[in-house]
Amino acid sequence: MEIKRLTDALSVTPQIAPEDVKKIKDAGFRAIVCNRPDGEGNDQPTFEEIEMAAKEVGLECLYQPVTSGMVLDEQAVEFGKALRALPGPVLAYCRTGTRCTTLWSLSHAKDMSASDILATAKAAGYDMGGVVRRIVNGGKTPTDTGDAKFDVVIVGGGAGGISVASSLKSRMRDLNIAVIDPADIHYYQPGWTMVGAGVFDPATTARTMGSLIPKGVHWIKSAVAAFEPHDNAVILDGCRVVKYDRLIVCPGIKLDWHAIDGLVDTLGKNGVTSNYRYDLAPYTWELVQNLKKGRALFTQPPMPIKCAGAPQKAMYLSGDHWFREDVLKNIDIQFMNAGGVLFGVKDYVPALMEYVEKYDATLNFFHNLVAIDGPGRKATFEVKKPDEEPTTIEAEFDMIHVCPPQTAPDFIRVSPLADAAGWVDVDQITLRHKQYDNIWSLGDVMNAPNAKTAAAARMQAPVVAANVTADILGGSPQGAYNGYGSCPLTVERGKIVLAEFGYGGTLMPILPKWLINGTKPTRAAWILKEMLLPPVYWGGMLKGREWMAKPEKITVEAPKV
Repeated sequence: MEIKRLTDALSVTPQIAPEDVKKIKDAGFRAIVCNRPDGEGNDQPTFEEIEMAAKEVGLECLYQPVTSGMVLDEQAVEFGKALRALPGPVLAYCRTGTRCTTLWSLSHAKDMSASDILATAKAAGYDMGGVVRRIVNGGKTPTDTGDAKFDVVIVGGGAGGISVASSLKSRMRDLNIAVIDPADIHYYQPGWTMVGAGVFDPATTARTMGSLIPKGVHWIKSAVAAFEPHDNAVILDGCRVVKYDRLIVCPGIKLDWHAIDGLVDTLGKNGVTSNYRYDLAPYTWELVQNLKKGRALFTQPPMPIKCAGAPQKAMYLSGDHWFREDVLKNIDIQFMNAGGVLFGVKDYVPALMEYVEKYDATLNFFHNLVAIDGPGRKATFEVKKPDEEPTTIEAEFDMIHVCPPQTAPDFIRVSPLADAAGWVDVDQITLRHKQYDNIWSLGDVMNAPNAKTAAAARMQAPVVAANVTADILGGSPQGAYNGYGSCPLTVERGKIVLAEFGYGGTLMPILPKWLINGTKPTRAAWILKEMLLPPVYWGGMLKGREWMAKPEKITVEAPKV
């Protein structure tokens, strides 16, 4: 925790933890303001956790969430009112402190000079040059000129962003590229299923972002606020402007923990866990080891979600542990699926059903988790079966593994790049935006009808790199994405059903059938998942090495004579 003083009445700090609150109290603060929306980061504590800790030591606490980079005039006014109403001094926090400082700067635009705002913010370590420009331009950030300009700007430093940056650099070494991402840590998220089963150590799934940015690529450590595609501009947190010739959008997906009433209050305790968060996956393994009898629920929300097999992977690996420990007969496994099928590609269902039967798991289709009472160990599901009136049921649990509902990030959903559902609108073959010719997208955020998996991003990155390169050289698109995605379904410790498929559920196995028969559980697929895929990810995919991922060529039919 690094507290930075703005005025006698207000200090700001990056994200705090519940254990920091006592130190904040001891430092003389009387109130805390949270300007960071819950669920913005994978390992971010919720506001409720902070508020609970604040109440214990007698601090007032206010939740005023602001989407990164999208500080509205009315939010600044409300922030100013809050500072006047709360007992001071006040400590405000967000991810880095920038949003808090921006709110303060805008709230004082009428009673402080621009130079004083700049100097005060700078003394605390924040550059508010963009705020001054916004003030003197009537509240609108000008995008006709920018603070920086690049040949290619990539929004998002996850699997898709780092991979496509590396693939572009391998094709055009002198290309001036920037990756925009505020995160300090890059996660190998496919490994969290294995963490939740005690196979991987969580630390092996995380590396610093700085160590992964390709050599020669600029890293802009900031969040994106908005897009101005007509001006070829991206507006950053703090209102700075980055201009581009070509833009690639791949910020991932938003895990909407708050969509389930009561969930954020109980995550990581009361038997409530999720492998969809770095800090919670170890708790999954703790719960599995400690459960000797009772009921275990595993939930799956409506599609789309990243790695659609992950909710049932947790169920299979948990069931396998209980089977090996000879306690399975004492445990009632219930799979609560908002959808109507076990897996979307029917060819893999028979093999999966064998394990459903082995673990004596009950499949409950059309059951969507809507609320959870952690202390009471009760979960509420909305049941919407075809041709039936919706009902609500309660289910008791000793352990529950939750997969949260998922949407496109807020700054994407409200942008001109999004389709009606909020996803980046692309051509599903070239991954080029349907409206803006100099914009491409890949990964979980775009609307091509493929599975949202790391394996999909591995195939998409070379396609986007090939097509951006071709566009720079004045040619037509060269790479075609066939919808490939892969889901290694961990049905037991030591065996995996390796689902590989493309658009329309077409089976697309990469390895020969004699080595891995994807419709059957195999030891070879487990070895691939446990021992080969992590080094391929870190040392291959993120380095732009397109092993078994060369983009297909776009075929153009000859004109009929």
